[in-house]
Amino acid sequence: MKLHAPADYKCPFCRVVSGIEDEFVRTNQDDIVYQSQKVTAFISSDWWPHNPGHVLIIPNQHCESTSSLPLELDLEITKVKRIIIDALYNSYNCPGVSTRQHNGPDGGQDVWHYHLHVFPRYENDRLYKLDQRATTPEERLPYAQKLREYLQNQD
Repeated sequence: MKLHAPADYKCPFCRVVSGIEDEFVRTNQDDIVYQSQKVTAFISSDWWPHNPGHVLIIPNQHCESTSSLPLELDLEITKVKRIIIDALYNSYNCPGVSTRQHNGPDGGQDVWHYHLHVFPRYENDRLYKLDQRATTPEERLPYAQKLREYLQNQD
């Protein structure tokens, strides 16, 4: 298995899991909508124009890609994916959901920590055909609050 992260890589997703907010991390703790001992899910800091509030699901343990992800964590991520999909449908009233995961630079991976994207989908939303943009914590907060509220009511 070839690793792509440079030797001095400061993993932003490991920092999110550890509660660190600094210049290497655009995600803050208010973006987290689900966290267990093994997995964290949070509102992505990059959005496509018609799909705001998409979620990233990551293992808390650093794993660069699918090939380094232990099966136990893969199964846990799959469980959380189903929980997040249900929350998106019920919180955002979206008629569809898409998931996406990249491995390696030629596969489109740009953060060297396994992550699964879960997108709310809408008719003619043109996801992947438009450019993504960085967001502010203030833009993300209402989406995180909606999902957290829904998830808390499911317990």
